[in-house]
Amino acid sequence: MVTQNMSAPSPAASLAAPSSATPLISVLIPAKDEAGNIGQLVTEVVEALRPVCGFEIVLVDDGSGDGTAAEFVQRCTALGAAAQLIRHQASVGQSTALSTAARHARGRYLVTIDGDGQNDPADIPALLRQAQALEAGGEHFCIAGFRHKRKDTEWKKIQSKIANAVRRQILDDGVPDTGCGLKLIPRATWLRLPYFDHMHRYIPALVRRLGGRIAVVPVNHRHRTAGVSKYTAWNRVWVGIVDMFGVRWLTRRSKQAVVAQVETIGEI
Repeated sequence: MVTQNMSAPSPAASLAAPSSATPLISVLIPAKDEAGNIGQLVTEVVEALRPVCGFEIVLVDDGSGDGTAAEFVQRCTALGAAAQLIRHQASVGQSTALSTAARHARGRYLVTIDGDGQNDPADIPALLRQAQALEAGGEHFCIAGFRHKRKDTEWKKIQSKIANAVRRQILDDGVPDTGCGLKLIPRATWLRLPYFDHMHRYIPALVRRLGGRIAVVPVNHRHRTAGVSKYTAWNRVWVGIVDMFGVRWLTRRSKQAVVAQVETIGEI
């Protein structure tokens, strides 16, 4: 195991020597205080993907105060999983954690999944199949999970229904459940997206801004077994609604050039 200095602002640790071959999938896990969840999640990711394709797991520990990082290292080492651990000095939120993970990832496709274990890694192969079918039609796309049978409290479901209804009216992004953490997007597409806080909630709309296509796949959803949610009604609904108007402003001012010809004259 090779570990870099963990006192640096955004240090990365490679838990297994990276293969010379680029993995097809990088599974990105943002996590804060998810000890008790992260080890089982790693096991399920390995069980889901090892028979399917080459992959790596990239965990961003977003300022945890518990044993999240240690649990991740122990489980990845025990399973022989290619993985990276990246630690933020302080918590900066889910969108920034995912952006950090995407910059360090090596895979052709990025799969985002929540660190609380409520998303089911067994659904990732279905997202991959949809991606491979969609890829022939264009460079940019997003496969979005849809939690058709949510395992949340009634109050949390009500908040999500309000946010999704408002979002559909404002953005018309074609996604019934943008809050689902399970998504697949080409890394090249992710790196074209504008970064801002909470941008992870609007990935489908931002991909459509690039002229990309969206596909929705029904996925499993499970009860949280350890820890507590990091979101409140304020940052889940009301802050999100404010952000939507910013995203609409951004998408309405987008222009995509269609290059008709590139001609080289002389030596370059």
